[in-house]
Amino acid sequence: MPCFIAILAFFFPRVVIALLVIFSDYIGRAYDGILWPLLGFFFMPFTTLAYAWAKNSQGEVSGVALVVVVIAVLLDIGALGGGASAKKRRIKS
Repeated sequence: MPCFIAILAFFFPRVVIALLVIFSDYIGRAYDGILWPLLGFFFMPFTTLAYAWAKNSQGEVSGVALVVVVIAVLLDIGALGGGASAKKRRIKS
C-alpha cells in the first residue's frame, strides 16, 4: 500500500495531501499549524509531502531526507516554470 501511495503522490500530490489530512494525522505530526501545509497544498505540493515524510520518518530534515526535500523543491519549481513556458508558447501561436 505505501508504494501505491508514493506512485499516486508523484502524479497527484494534492490528492494525496487531501487524503492524508482526512484519513490520518501524517501531515499534522510534521507541521505545527495549518498555514504551511495549506500554502504547500496550493503552491508546493511535492515539497509539502517530502517535508512531511522527512519529519515523520527521521524526525528532522538532514542527510537523505534533505536530498529528497531539495529534489521536491526542484520538482515544484520545474512544474511552475513548465506551466509558465507552456502558457507563453500558447500566447505566441
